[in-house]
Amino acid sequence: MADLVVIAADLDDEDVAAAEVAAAPYRVRVVGHVDDAAEELGQARGIVGPVEPRHLAAARELEWVHSWIAGPDTQLHEAMRTSPVVLTSSAGNGGVPLAEHAIMMMLMLDRDAVRWVEAQRDRRWDRHVHGELWGRTVAIIGLGNAGGDLARKAKAFGMRTLGLRRRAGGVAGVDEIFTHDRLHEMLAQSDFVVVTTPRTPATLGMLGAAEFAAMPSHCFYVCISRGGVADDDALLEALRSGGIAGAGLDAHSIEPLPPDSPFWDLPNVIVTPHNAATTPGTARRGVEIMLENLRRFARGLPLLNVVDKEQGY
Repeated sequence: MADLVVIAADLDDEDVAAAEVAAAPYRVRVVGHVDDAAEELGQARGIVGPVEPRHLAAARELEWVHSWIAGPDTQLHEAMRTSPVVLTSSAGNGGVPLAEHAIMMMLMLDRDAVRWVEAQRDRRWDRHVHGELWGRTVAIIGLGNAGGDLARKAKAFGMRTLGLRRRAGGVAGVDEIFTHDRLHEMLAQSDFVVVTTPRTPATLGMLGAAEFAAMPSHCFYVCISRGGVADDDALLEALRSGGIAGAGLDAHSIEPLPPDSPFWDLPNVIVTPHNAATTPGTARRGVEIMLENLRRFARGLPLLNVVDKEQGY
């Protein structure tokens, strides 16, 4: 009988018990990897965790897959795109730390914090004139959970906030909304440009040479969501030529960032290893989202964070 939900995760006893209550009347099997439940996949109605094409082929009764990550682009292989299985994500679990990381990057870049780190290492007293966020303009590309939270945090720093989204309409904390046809107009007004949008066919390479040329030379670029939204060659040229002032990169086109990547060595770039949302809070919120969707699935209620397989998020 197809009455099983497989959860691939390292859950503590309390969360396993909560999952069993949420899933009733379905059975729950918690495993380290989906492969560990290979013999039972034919009975699975739901799977929480990374599902590969071979899992889809084996799980003939599958109705629902939940991804532990907020940006499920790696889950959207062709088999998933063409499958009738509903895919949900953990969107919203990392919005808070992602926004905090963006604020940190903006402060570090604007104040040239690396200069202080180097001076401390050399035991050198190196005072210098630096900027402040108050009164500056930040353009946020993507106004989902992370982008919306960043806008609210930026307002607390006294910043002017601009936002890019597919459709018009207000967003709390955003002073002005721009649609894609006005992208260059938004970039031209910016002191900081922060990418919080998912990587999708529509956003891949959307920031190229023309877009970096539209930014003022004092502008800083920050990416905290997914690499590839900016064309790497165009970004490198803008950084090397002085077209923009610098960049803070947590998300990269290729991950891990290869040791020979030129981004490592640029003096006006801060690199972090896609680490912005690696917090206990992110993990806890992810479990809570999963449990709520598990409860909804078992009761036939609308699910949270249903992924549009065509849009990619």
